[in-house]
Amino acid sequence: MTAPAIRIYIDADACPVKDEIYKVALRYGLKTFVVSNAFMMIPASTMIERVIVDAGPDVADDWIAEHVAPGDVAVTNDIPLAERVLKAGGHAVAPNGKPFTENSIGAAIAQRSLMEQLRATGDILGGPRPFDRNDRSRFLQTLDEIIQKERRRRA
Repeated sequence: MTAPAIRIYIDADACPVKDEIYKVALRYGLKTFVVSNAFMMIPASTMIERVIVDAGPDVADDWIAEHVAPGDVAVTNDIPLAERVLKAGGHAVAPNGKPFTENSIGAAIAQRSLMEQLRATGDILGGPRPFDRNDRSRFLQTLDEIIQKERRRRA
Protein backbone atom coordinates (compact mmCIF):
# COMPACT_ATOMS: atom_id res chain seq x y z
CA MET A 1 0.00 0.00 0.00
CA THR A 2 1.39 3.40 -0.95
CA ALA A 3 1.25 6.39 1.35
CA PRO A 4 -1.24 9.10 0.41
CA ALA A 5 0.20 12.00 -1.54
CA ILE A 6 1.47 15.07 0.29
CA ARG A 7 -1.07 17.88 0.26
CA ILE A 8 -0.49 21.59 0.78
CA TYR A 9 -2.93 23.82 2.66
CA ILE A 10 -2.68 27.59 2.33
CA ASP A 11 -4.15 29.81 5.03
CA ALA A 12 -4.74 32.17 2.14
CA ASP A 13 -6.45 35.35 3.29
CA ALA A 14 -3.19 37.19 4.05
CA CYS A 15 -0.63 34.86 2.46
CA PRO A 16 1.97 36.77 0.39
CA VAL A 17 3.53 33.65 -1.20
CA LYS A 18 0.57 31.99 -2.91
CA ASP A 19 2.15 32.23 -6.39
CA GLU A 20 5.34 30.60 -5.11
CA ILE A 21 3.34 27.79 -3.51
CA TYR A 22 1.44 27.17 -6.76
CA LYS A 23 4.70 26.82 -8.69
CA VAL A 24 6.24 24.41 -6.17
CA ALA A 25 3.03 22.39 -5.86
CA LEU A 26 2.67 22.02 -9.62
CA ARG A 27 6.35 21.09 -9.99
CA TYR A 28 5.92 18.25 -7.48
CA GLY A 29 2.37 17.38 -8.53
CA LEU A 30 0.90 18.11 -5.09
CA LYS A 31 -2.78 18.79 -4.45
CA THR A 32 -3.11 22.27 -2.96
CA PHE A 33 -6.03 23.76 -1.07
CA VAL A 34 -6.38 27.55 -1.01
CA VAL A 35 -8.52 28.19 2.06
CA SER A 36 -10.01 31.65 2.56
CA ASN A 37 -13.09 33.54 3.75
CA ALA A 38 -13.65 35.13 0.33
CA PHE A 39 -13.28 34.35 -3.36
CA MET A 40 -9.74 34.66 -4.69
CA MET A 41 -8.27 33.87 -8.05
CA ILE A 42 -6.29 30.65 -8.38
CA PRO A 43 -4.54 29.07 -11.35
CA ALA A 44 -6.66 26.86 -13.58
CA SER A 45 -5.45 23.43 -12.49
CA THR A 46 -7.08 20.30 -11.16
CA MET A 47 -4.24 20.22 -8.59
CA ILE A 48 -5.25 23.55 -7.01
CA GLU A 49 -8.60 23.78 -5.25
CA ARG A 50 -10.27 26.89 -3.88
CA VAL A 51 -12.04 26.39 -0.53
CA ILE A 52 -14.21 29.28 0.62
CA VAL A 53 -15.28 29.01 4.24
CA ASP A 54 -17.75 31.12 6.19
CA ALA A 55 -16.52 34.42 7.56
CA GLY A 56 -15.51 34.43 11.19
CA PRO A 57 -12.53 34.01 13.42
CA ASP A 58 -10.61 30.77 12.92
CA VAL A 59 -13.08 29.26 10.40
CA ALA A 60 -10.35 28.79 7.77
CA ASP A 61 -7.97 27.54 10.47
CA ASP A 62 -10.55 25.02 11.65
CA TRP A 63 -11.08 23.73 8.10
CA ILE A 64 -7.35 23.24 7.60
CA ALA A 65 -6.87 21.58 11.01
CA GLU A 66 -9.74 19.17 10.29
CA HIS A 67 -8.32 18.11 6.91
CA VAL A 68 -4.54 18.08 7.40
CA ALA A 69 -3.01 14.62 7.66
CA PRO A 70 0.42 13.39 8.73
CA GLY A 71 3.07 14.66 6.32
CA ASP A 72 0.88 17.36 4.77
CA VAL A 73 2.14 20.95 4.69
CA ALA A 74 0.30 24.04 5.93
CA VAL A 75 1.47 27.54 5.09
CA THR A 76 0.31 29.96 7.76
CA ASN A 77 1.34 32.85 9.97
CA ASP A 78 -1.18 31.70 12.57
CA ILE A 79 0.73 30.14 15.46
CA PRO A 80 -2.24 28.30 17.03
CA LEU A 81 -3.04 26.77 13.62
CA ALA A 82 0.62 25.77 13.20
CA GLU A 83 0.42 24.02 16.58
CA ARG A 84 -2.70 22.12 15.49
CA VAL A 85 -1.02 21.08 12.23
CA LEU A 86 2.03 19.80 14.12
CA LYS A 87 -0.20 17.85 16.53
CA ALA A 88 -1.85 16.21 13.49
CA GLY A 89 1.59 15.12 12.25
CA GLY A 90 1.84 17.73 9.51
CA HIS A 91 4.46 20.34 8.69
CA ALA A 92 3.81 24.05 9.24
CA VAL A 93 5.77 26.89 7.71
CA ALA A 94 5.29 30.65 7.84
CA PRO A 95 5.33 32.69 4.61
CA ASN A 96 8.69 34.18 5.65
CA GLY A 97 10.22 30.68 5.52
CA LYS A 98 10.33 30.02 9.25
CA PRO A 99 9.31 26.43 9.89
CA PHE A 100 7.27 25.68 12.99
CA THR A 101 8.55 22.55 14.74
CA GLU A 102 7.76 20.58 17.86
CA ASN A 103 10.83 22.23 19.41
CA SER A 104 9.91 25.80 18.45
CA ILE A 105 6.12 25.96 18.75
CA GLY A 106 6.05 26.43 22.54
CA ALA A 107 8.34 29.45 22.35
CA ALA A 108 6.32 30.86 19.44
CA ILE A 109 3.10 30.58 21.46
CA ALA A 110 4.71 32.24 24.48
CA GLN A 111 6.09 35.07 22.35
CA ARG A 112 2.70 35.57 20.69
CA SER A 113 1.05 35.87 24.10
CA LEU A 114 3.68 38.34 25.31
CA MET A 115 3.30 40.47 22.18
CA GLU A 116 -0.49 40.51 22.58
CA GLN A 117 -0.07 41.77 26.15
CA LEU A 118 2.42 44.45 25.12
CA ARG A 119 0.16 45.65 22.29
CA ALA A 120 -2.83 45.73 24.66
CA THR A 121 -0.96 47.97 27.09
CA GLY A 122 0.27 50.24 24.31
CA ASP A 123 3.92 49.40 24.90
CA ILE A 124 4.30 48.24 21.30
CA LEU A 125 2.91 50.09 18.34
CA GLY A 126 3.05 48.96 14.74
CA GLY A 127 3.45 45.52 13.30
CA PRO A 128 6.10 43.25 11.91
CA ARG A 129 8.73 44.45 9.47
CA PRO A 130 7.70 44.51 5.81
CA PHE A 131 7.82 41.26 3.86
CA ASP A 132 10.77 41.31 1.44
CA ARG A 133 12.57 39.35 -1.27
CA ASN A 134 14.74 37.53 1.28
CA ASP A 135 11.62 36.26 3.07
CA ARG A 136 10.25 34.99 -0.25
CA SER A 137 13.53 33.22 -1.08
CA ARG A 138 13.79 31.69 2.40
CA PHE A 139 10.19 30.49 2.11
CA LEU A 140 10.83 28.76 -1.22
CA GLN A 141 13.91 27.05 0.14
CA THR A 142 12.14 25.89 3.32
CA LEU A 143 9.06 24.63 1.44
CA ASP A 144 11.25 22.68 -0.98
CA GLU A 145 13.26 21.17 1.93
CA ILE A 146 10.07 20.11 3.75
CA ILE A 147 8.64 18.45 0.63
CA GLN A 148 11.93 16.68 -0.19
CA LYS A 149 12.26 15.45 3.40
CA GLU A 150 8.68 14.18 3.45
CA ARG A 151 9.08 12.45 0.08
CA ARG A 152 12.23 10.68 1.33
CA ARG A 153 10.43 9.64 4.52
CA ARG A 154 7.60 8.12 2.48
CA ALA A 155 9.88 6.32 0.01
